Amino acid sequence: MRPALLVVDMLKEFVHGRLRSPEASRIIPVIKDLASIMHNRGFPVIYLADHHYPFDHELSIWGPHAMHNDPESEIIEELRPGPSDIVLYKRSYSGFRETGLDYILRDLGVDTVIITGIHTHICVLHTAMDAFYNRYQVIVVEDAVSAFSRSDHEWALNYMKTILGCRIMKSREVIEFISSK
Repeated sequence: MRPALLVVDMLKEFVHGRLRSPEASRIIPVIKDLASIMHNRGFPVIYLADHHYPFDHELSIWGPHAMHNDPESEIIEELRPGPSDIVLYKRSYSGFRETGLDYILRDLGVDTVIITGIHTHICVLHTAMDAFYNRYQVIVVEDAVSAFSRSDHEWALNYMKTILGCRIMKSREVIEFISSK
């Protein structure tokens, strides 16, 4: 197995802004630790960042957010990508939709994605769903994802586990998994 870490929407808008997750600050150090371990093991770390234009369909639901050239659409300082990391910009919930993520993962020989970030019930869920449909093994790090509410978070984790067959793991379990590769 060759894993890649996906860091979903850890943007200023979702961590500190209007569409923030109340538990975002709790997951930052967990994601940072996982990224460091992935770097040390030579595995890819890929950031997926919401990045919208005024005509994007999603804005009809959420209003303007993570807009092109707006500082709110930047990845938070605490998780600033390193020189070997990949940053892909997305205009929909899924990190796979029209981003080239699938091609990049295949080029890198990745067969397992480890998903972290915000929001468990929206972008994390849709990214996990597309990973499932693209035949990747999917691990969702329970203590490295968060949502608007605990109920949204729990619902999405259960859905990903029972409907998509995702492995829902604590970060300590993921660290063991990565270290064994």
